[in-house]
Amino acid sequence: MIKLIRTDSTNEDFIELVKYLDTDLAERDGNEHSFYAQFNKVDKIKYVVVAYENDEPMGCGAIKEYATHTMEIKRMYTSPQSRGKGIATKVLTELEIWATELSFKKCVLETGKRQPEAIGLYKKNGYKLIPNYGQYAEMENSVCFEKEMK
Repeated sequence: MIKLIRTDSTNEDFIELVKYLDTDLAERDGNEHSFYAQFNKVDKIKYVVVAYENDEPMGCGAIKEYATHTMEIKRMYTSPQSRGKGIATKVLTELEIWATELSFKKCVLETGKRQPEAIGLYKKNGYKLIPNYGQYAEMENSVCFEKEMK
């Protein structure tokens, strides 16, 4: 059974999962990794969700305030052995519920063209493609999405 906990970026399981995420992204992003890495610091994220299966951390995600009524989805990851079980969707849904509870109206996110699994996840969960925003505006590898919260 999958259990979700709400925590923050000091959670040791989150920190460990993010290490695996960063290793994976370094391989996928190649020379562009250092550009993206500067926007993925986790030292002060207040809203983190970690997914557990049989008390083992299997996935994570976070939200941080991007604009007045907008949260940005960050640091989504599911361990390779746990993929295909719906963990990422559960984490994403919990992050959206949390954003709504905090009175945010929209979630935005950036992912990479070299991450087809992530693109599929976001499309499946109702995210719409938008022009690249902020620091990602000129990045050819970036793909940005948004979703209005209900």
